Amino acid sequence: MTTSEKDRESTEKRLLEAVGQLIEESGLEFLGVNAVAHKAGVSKMLIYRYFGSLEELIARYIMQRDYWVNIPADILPGEDIKTFVKGLFGQQIRQLREDKLLIRLYRWELSARNPLVGEIRKRREENGIRLIEFVNKVTGIPYSEIQILATLISSTITYLAMFADTCDTYNGLPIQTGKGWEQLEAGIHLLIDKWM
Repeated sequence: MTTSEKDRESTEKRLLEAVGQLIEESGLEFLGVNAVAHKAGVSKMLIYRYFGSLEELIARYIMQRDYWVNIPADILPGEDIKTFVKGLFGQQIRQLREDKLLIRLYRWELSARNPLVGEIRKRREENGIRLIEFVNKVTGIPYSEIQILATLISSTITYLAMFADTCDTYNGLPIQTGKGWEQLEAGIHLLIDKWM
């Protein structure tokens, strides 16, 4: 790797870290090119040179943190398919419960309509379909059944994680506590056991 490649990699990393710090400090509403450049200690022109736009920089930040974009789709040797599927949803729960910044980014994404958000969604879709096809191949369960169940579970987890910041309970489930999420995960396991 040449010095200029190292410099670019270092600058991109600083810009991505600056985005995260600024979102944590004041949210996405006040995120601007000047603030990001200042926080990273670089010229704002480098944002445009390396990312094309602030929106693309934000999208890249989301992509590197997003669970379904980065999910490994490999079953461990000796692991059964039920354990694998339960683990996928358990990890989604843990990531969203621990990463409050990702929740903010998901909220932003709900109201954003641009090609970069479309790219994030496309990558999630590709990975989701790959996982559905894998489970279908291993189990022989119809693709459409896996598709529906995966959609219901993953969207429930995402919705409740976003909702938990402003709501104590959902259908009596205490979604602001670890106990409530343990109950939810146990329910997901039960659903998977009965279904598979």
